[in-house]
Amino acid sequence: MIATFKNIISLLFLAVFLSCQSQNAVVNSKNQVATVVDDTTFVNLKDYSTDFIYDMKYATEDNFLKAKVYDCAECYLRLKTVKALIVANEAFVKKGFRIKLFDCYRPLDIQKKMWTIVSNPKYVADPARGSIHNRGGAVDITLVDKKGKELDMGTAFDFFGIEASHGYEKLSQKIKNNRILLKTVMTQNGFNSLDSEWWHYNLQSALKDKVANEKWDCE
Repeated sequence: MIATFKNIISLLFLAVFLSCQSQNAVVNSKNQVATVVDDTTFVNLKDYSTDFIYDMKYATEDNFLKAKVYDCAECYLRLKTVKALIVANEAFVKKGFRIKLFDCYRPLDIQKKMWTIVSNPKYVADPARGSIHNRGGAVDITLVDKKGKELDMGTAFDFFGIEASHGYEKLSQKIKNNRILLKTVMTQNGFNSLDSEWWHYNLQSALKDKVANEKWDCE
């Protein structure tokens, strides 16, 4: 009876030990970290995929503000946004394209800085309300082909004329098809488009997330 009791204790100890080892394996594995990190956690996209192209405009002066407002170019998003974006990009890759990113999560302090430069809600979201970019659920993107050349979308990124809207019809069929391709795949993977900006997409499930001011370190 005593031997049986000792065996039971040993088995219980072994089960607890293996459970702990299994949890550590998940935590220490980059491929499995998504199972233990909350979906609202901010993460760096490049830690989860190497299949994206980056041109982070606000880390340069090549933007409508004509000012560098990010200290360095990084694409942080909430984990759930990263997951959806990776799935969308995989669909594009199968078609011979991939996503190029212009902007991702934007800390509230950066939104305030942008508002100071251009205090016009037509072009910059009022930081008093915050933008979906401040919630880690928005991306500004385009598509590139296998050679890295951007598809013609009719206007440049951050062009704030009517020509940038999804409803604008005075475009070549090729440009319309490019916009349709981008919009179709993104909306199929949980994103909403913004009518006035062909490049802007919001993750539907992130619309009610809180405005954040998380910062990232520049290496």
